[in-house]
Amino acid sequence: MRPPLASNADERAPAPLKGKKRHMFGRRQDYEEDRRDTRPVPAIGPAPTQADSVPPPPPPRPTASSDVRKADAYYDLKREVFSALVDIIDVSQLSRMPADQARAEIRDVLAEVVAAKKVAISTAEQHVLLEDVCDDVLGYGPLEPLLARDDIADIMVNGSNKIYIEVGGKIQETDIRFRDNAHLLSVCQRIVSQVGRRVDESSPVCDARLPDGSRVNVIAPPLAIDGATLTIRKFKKDKLTLDQLTRFGAISPEGAEILKIIGRVRCNVVISGGTGSGKTTLLNCLTNYIDADERIITCEDAAELQLQQPHVVRLETRPANLEGEGQVTMRELVRNCLRMRPERIIVGEVRGPEAFDLLQAMNTGHDGSMGTLHANSPREAISRMESMITMGGFSLPSKTIREMIASSVDVIVQARRLRDGSRRITHITELLGMEGDVPITQDLFVYEVVGEEPDGTIIGHHRSTGIGRPRFWERARYYGEEKRLAAALDAAERPPRAFGSA
Repeated sequence: MRPPLASNADERAPAPLKGKKRHMFGRRQDYEEDRRDTRPVPAIGPAPTQADSVPPPPPPRPTASSDVRKADAYYDLKREVFSALVDIIDVSQLSRMPADQARAEIRDVLAEVVAAKKVAISTAEQHVLLEDVCDDVLGYGPLEPLLARDDIADIMVNGSNKIYIEVGGKIQETDIRFRDNAHLLSVCQRIVSQVGRRVDESSPVCDARLPDGSRVNVIAPPLAIDGATLTIRKFKKDKLTLDQLTRFGAISPEGAEILKIIGRVRCNVVISGGTGSGKTTLLNCLTNYIDADERIITCEDAAELQLQQPHVVRLETRPANLEGEGQVTMRELVRNCLRMRPERIIVGEVRGPEAFDLLQAMNTGHDGSMGTLHANSPREAISRMESMITMGGFSLPSKTIREMIASSVDVIVQARRLRDGSRRITHITELLGMEGDVPITQDLFVYEVVGEEPDGTIIGHHRSTGIGRPRFWERARYYGEEKRLAAALDAAERPPRAFGSA
């Protein structure tokens, strides 16, 4: 049993511990003097005035998602509890203990510190304080309640005092904050260390991921002037499907059926869109319709794809170390894939000369390969691929590059985030070939904006362009999907139904 801390606030050290040594969690600790300030900490919430004839009601329980920012006294108390925890307990050993046992130890220390400091704090507030301290020691600190919410798409931390979230396509500020910039940087280091990376002054920029695949970017001082900046792109716990996207209005039922067939018949697909338009989500949806017996190899900067097939090999790039060595680029991964007997190659995001190797793979027997890139329209996506190949140092004529793109890519799916925050698939476009020096495209489905609600919600509908026999018809026949394809195209000729915001 751990002896309780002294309750006398005038003593500099807890009397029962003075002059004694104690072995706890693998470390011996000498308690000759407690250097912490033992002056009473003000209670959380407003203090009673002399005019009050009755005691004020207890303050509301402070929570991470409450509308009122927690009082500074709360963070001062939390800092003292954490300091006492570090002095008494070996935190590194604590993190290796079972969660329930670790929480019990932290609860004991918290009760002792509150008793020793004579803090006016209710049981509910003490429970909240326990949760926060456990998050700091065992998890990701103040970010834990945000990561637990499934309705948040992005978490943006701008220094220790400003945390924003995106909910329903809209950005809003939260009342959550870190103790200081050192606390924020410590959480960032804990996140990136889980995937074998580091972030500090010598390596201030880092891409990483959380265990659930959520994408993480950290940029630390001195590049970030106001403290470390952390951005987390969260993924829903339940993986989205095309049927769910249909219910949200992101695509029409007929368009979703066309996309299912495209994924099934091994068309080469490029998903194009701006930042936050849902490219990775859509790529995850399309991979649901890949046969379970196919060998799939994925290449990503931060592994975030969530394929459900049994035969999947996941590869991830690696940055250079402090000596500038050991870097593995996306192009090297894609080139290595060709030696691994893949049936499909999926590149999480094409942003450089790896576009050339991906197109070569699409054109040399690896049908059904997929990738995403940043572009605002299908036509611009073709230009982007041409630019990325040119920047890679390939001395090829523009016409040759365009012919390679037109012969390799079958379908371009365009995703877009509208100004009301909703996400829509705005184009399903196929490449038909070349006419002179110009690639020829053909839209199968387009999204048209027809109005706006008084609250700013965009009203629009998906419309078929009337194409009755797309270029991949013969491929669909080869896989026995021509009847489904014909039925979807016929159904798409019906009058469209308008969708508002999801």
